[in-house]
Amino acid sequence: MLTHNTLDQLRTLKLDGMARALEEQRTLPACHELSFEDRLGLLVDRERSWRDSRRLDRLLRQAKLKHGDACLEDVHYGASRGLDKRLIAGLADGDWIRQGQSVLLTGPTGVGKTWLACALGQQACRQGFSVFYQRVPRLTESLHMAHADGSFGKLLTQLARTDVLLLDDWGMTPLDQAGRHDLLEVIDDRSTRSTIITSQLPIEHWHAWLNDPTVADAILDRLVHRAHRIALKGESLRRKTQEKIKTTNPS
Repeated sequence: MLTHNTLDQLRTLKLDGMARALEEQRTLPACHELSFEDRLGLLVDRERSWRDSRRLDRLLRQAKLKHGDACLEDVHYGASRGLDKRLIAGLADGDWIRQGQSVLLTGPTGVGKTWLACALGQQACRQGFSVFYQRVPRLTESLHMAHADGSFGKLLTQLARTDVLLLDDWGMTPLDQAGRHDLLEVIDDRSTRSTIITSQLPIEHWHAWLNDPTVADAILDRLVHRAHRIALKGESLRRKTQEKIKTTNPS
């Protein structure tokens, strides 16, 4: 009876990890031989693990990564890709996020820019940072709609508070004047936060894409000077995958 009351109290206090661990201890004879301090330590460890797991699940749901299964452990470092293992290892520790630095991923279509960006995003979630993925065309559309319904300020605040904003397909479509200024607002509000950008355009062409010298200077000044640059090379991974499928299953 006492144990049932304790379990109920643990769940009431939202200590679900400890409650589950206590139930398991009751069924494991080996645990009965442990001291009170040892058993309590196991309960606390389980609660911490439970909370970390739930927090990671929440962060990954909020991130809305395009490639939710992407992770740095699965990165391929083929010589033709131009990936620096030391740079990726350095990014894995998360210091670039703590220092408010950014990552700029460029390269032709299909070389894995978005996948690598999502892997960096997942790594950030593992370390407890908030992440949000958005394609730039969709972001500018959302900002335009936010002006219309009066939620522009609220959306800017949400984006500004995100530890890592992942902007995919940068430079994919032209921007109008309103879109350029909205993008500047987003980047300016994140002056102490980290941004990951993927683009088919080389960085030296971004100024021309923004198509407004004043706005372009302001945006690039906030992004480029404190950023890690990764220029991916090689053939399209999508094409390689399709060719492999055709070879394996010829029609």
